[in-house]
Amino acid sequence: MTSIRMIALDLDDTLLRSDLTISFRTRNAIKRAESAGIIVVLASGRIPAALDQFSRLLGMHKRPGYLICNNGTIVQESHTGSFVYETRIPPRTAMIAYDLAAAEGFPVQIYENDVMYISRSNEFADYDQKLTGLRQVVVENFRAMVAEGVYKLLIPGDPMILKPLEALLRTYIGNDATLFTSKPYFLEILPPETDKGTALAWVAEKAGIPREAVLAIGDSMNDEAMIRWAGVGVAMANGDERIKNMAAMVTDKSNDDDGIADLIERYILGNEPLPGTGHE
Repeated sequence: MTSIRMIALDLDDTLLRSDLTISFRTRNAIKRAESAGIIVVLASGRIPAALDQFSRLLGMHKRPGYLICNNGTIVQESHTGSFVYETRIPPRTAMIAYDLAAAEGFPVQIYENDVMYISRSNEFADYDQKLTGLRQVVVENFRAMVAEGVYKLLIPGDPMILKPLEALLRTYIGNDATLFTSKPYFLEILPPETDKGTALAWVAEKAGIPREAVLAIGDSMNDEAMIRWAGVGVAMANGDERIKNMAAMVTDKSNDDDGIADLIERYILGNEPLPGTGHE
């Protein structure tokens, strides 16, 4: 039997197929893992409102558990919906980030409840809306809203021009915030020392599960911290090459080919040892 006692799953491009669905095979594999006593945690960049339909589809609202939302700024109880952990960017840091982004001509987005607040309309916000189902609201005095304190700031843009902005932001607020690209065209700014890894460590401690018994699976740079923290860090076959290079193993199949189900069936429920990890 596997020594893994907790599995943390990223959503987009990991658990979800390209059409934003979860296959019956994958849902069944997750439920079988839970029946075997393994705790399954969803760890997403999505806000709680955009995570809810998937946690319900997996039946997570029916039993005690945790959901890591907003890339780690919020931990929510799956069965009650209550926030048990949350942190926000210091207002001064958030305003510096917004001012620099606005001065360079970038729009900025904030997520609260079931709304995506944006400084101005843009094609990336339209795509984000299709991805998450959140409604858009353009805020005239966006800076004033930022000053009130936010969970995270998202700056959308062409990947080639986002990179210089990321370097600029690291110079000014690198010590006071966490920065990464969740998708090549989404630059995210979170509170300092906040990411999926710190949130997963918090959840594992609450559940009484040691680090070495935790497996985390993701595909993108916002998954880096939890993949590095977990006893077994796994990258999706369709993942960013940087994530693949740092993970202990890479799935044989992509998110569109039931990569999660294949891993659970073979290595968690089956008898195959996890490659290169020393885990069985």
